[in-house]
Amino acid sequence: MIVAIDGGNSKTDVAVLTTGGKVLSTVRGGGFRPVADGVEAAVNTLTDAVTRALEAAGLTESWPVADHVSAYLANVDLPEEEQEFHRIITACNWGRNVRVGNDTFALLRSGVTERWGVAVVCGAGINCAGVGPDGQVARFPSIGRVTGDWGGGHHLGEEALWHGVRAEDGRGPQTALAGAVAAHFGVATALEVGLGIHFGEISEDRLGELSPVLFSAAAAGDEVAARLVERQADEVTALATVVLRRLGLLNSPVEVVLGGGVLAARDALLMTAIQERFSRVAPQAKLVVVDAPPVLGAALLGLDAAGASPEAHERLRAYYA
Repeated sequence: MIVAIDGGNSKTDVAVLTTGGKVLSTVRGGGFRPVADGVEAAVNTLTDAVTRALEAAGLTESWPVADHVSAYLANVDLPEEEQEFHRIITACNWGRNVRVGNDTFALLRSGVTERWGVAVVCGAGINCAGVGPDGQVARFPSIGRVTGDWGGGHHLGEEALWHGVRAEDGRGPQTALAGAVAAHFGVATALEVGLGIHFGEISEDRLGELSPVLFSAAAAGDEVAARLVERQADEVTALATVVLRRLGLLNSPVEVVLGGGVLAARDALLMTAIQERFSRVAPQAKLVVVDAPPVLGAALLGLDAAGASPEAHERLRAYYA
């Protein structure tokens, strides 16, 4: 038996499945945010979701229930953090063998034909990791601007608001983002949105809602918004290029998996810009956009750990198709 966990910023998905790839239950819980909410609250979120998933599968009589726990979690970005949550999840006694990793590796596994390649996740934040044919791993700390990161839905929302406010008060160029940001929140100006966040009337978490607003403005020809889309394409390409170079795959046929809400939305301007850049820097790379939920990758990695058959992997993929 396998317990697969995808702990994302906005939700936690758990699947219980057999080593033959048959899914017995799926459950969705709250967001896994140990940095913002604290480790105890984050673990409680996992515990609630896993308990409900095991109950739904009828597996509550003996512990540990599973042979393998496969947990791939956002906000677990460093090896030290993986070790910490490996210890915590092992102590929960859900399974005999526990693997914990960053959720970018689950995205990678869900999108590659083989078990290696490169993945870029651009959801609330942005991250990239790769695994070479020889098992070599390349990754980034990816904990925000303090480690050199730029982009993701939340950051794009911040940029949209920033440019909107500056357009209104004259510090920046005119942009349709000012009116679009205000309209999204039902107020008269972008400045009101900023002040609403300052006074706690608008949750800062809602800034991620503005990334589709930004992409719509860019598609309509707004120059400021279009530059932000180009910058996001630059960042996606830069992350993948560095990982490909570290793994010695820059000039080799390789799958580059793109996922997370921003990339899975397949915005035409963004995807065209990314494709153009890859055609120059890594022309043999094959871009693969993943629509399947990230828990699929966690479950596939669980099947890998269990030494499951190719038929089991195919059965699982068919379930999430």
